[in-house]
Amino acid sequence: MTPRPDAPNHHLRLAAECRRLLAFGERAAVPGGGAAYLDATGTPDPTQGIRTWITARTAHVYSLGAMLGAPGSEPIADAALDGLRGPLRDAEHGGWFHAVDADGRPDREAGKSCYDHAFVLLAASSAALADRPGAADLLEEALAVYRDRFWDAEAGLPIDTWDAAFTTPEPYRGLNATMHSVEALLAAADALEVLGAPEAGAWRDRAAGIARFAADLASRHHDRLPEHFGPDWTPDLDLNRDRPDDPFKPFGATPGHGLEWSRMLLQVEALQGDEALLHAAVRLFDRAVEDGWAADGAEGFVYTVDWEGRPVVRQRMHWVVAEAIAAAAALHRRTGEDRFADWYTAWWDYADRYLVDLAEGSWRHELDAANAPATAVWPGKPDLYHAVQATLLPRLPPVPTLARALREGLLPTATEGTP
Repeated sequence: MTPRPDAPNHHLRLAAECRRLLAFGERAAVPGGGAAYLDATGTPDPTQGIRTWITARTAHVYSLGAMLGAPGSEPIADAALDGLRGPLRDAEHGGWFHAVDADGRPDREAGKSCYDHAFVLLAASSAALADRPGAADLLEEALAVYRDRFWDAEAGLPIDTWDAAFTTPEPYRGLNATMHSVEALLAAADALEVLGAPEAGAWRDRAAGIARFAADLASRHHDRLPEHFGPDWTPDLDLNRDRPDDPFKPFGATPGHGLEWSRMLLQVEALQGDEALLHAAVRLFDRAVEDGWAADGAEGFVYTVDWEGRPVVRQRMHWVVAEAIAAAAALHRRTGEDRFADWYTAWWDYADRYLVDLAEGSWRHELDAANAPATAVWPGKPDLYHAVQATLLPRLPPVPTLARALREGLLPTATEGTP
């Protein structure tokens, strides 16, 4: 049985798991710049090309690893940053391509997405705080692209996708990229503040506005968050009903995102003291657990549910459990309620039984409805972002964000050793 999230001996285990995860990605660096898509054994899969979101998340994770003193982290972080400054960067039109293929040709059909650019901003923020070469300049560029191309000041929310040349935005608006914008903007604000830049507060205010939008949206939909919207932010509740397992735009509500939003609302509440966000975080958590956990009779979170809370896609994704662990730890720290610690324990036990892969490394990214390994949505083990953060967030306060917390020495060390 896993101890409570605040138990020192459990922190030792989290530190060891963080070390193990970082070792899995030791082959992630791509010659010439970028981070590879990893298969089930941690071997780079060149057929997947080099993707901006994976490269950015790798730069973020290994910048954290560098600050933790984990061996081998710095060259991996730097290779990923080289990819963001090199082959993935669009020198002609600005911003970052979604991917380049195995021959180095950029994917122009996918356009320029807020999702990708939010992760570039997160990566640059973490790398700047880790003092990686060139990261501060990358942060400045990423902020300018996000502000000029993706931030819709009138809506107070981001545009989701442009064409490759940044001439025409798509009408679609999405909550997934919006959620990761909150994470990225808070991280950027912390990096700017440490670097002495004056505009940190404006980026935090943008993140707070998004958080309040999500809290209000949840209250109007029984705490099941719509994911897809038209250009005026009217929810499209039927999008992809015919393709419910789309990896980025699934039909229905996604319990895992309810858990992820729950934690992020607590971050903004800690910064601004808005207790309405705490109440929204609790409601989102409870709804996600009620709808998603063991909803079809087997342990694990179903991937999606319909608007009455019935399971749609029954695959179990590793990232949902990682976010559930982080949200339960954050709510336990904030409220002191034992029920959140109990859920935290239950979900780590589940992760140990089904997700943590001691034979081949990392966490299994996808399970089927019977909790057997599956690859219907996510083949391989592409990156370490969610799992590594699940080993760090329970040991830290909600603010500052991860990279700043590590830079400032807020991770307890007396009882955990060096990760």
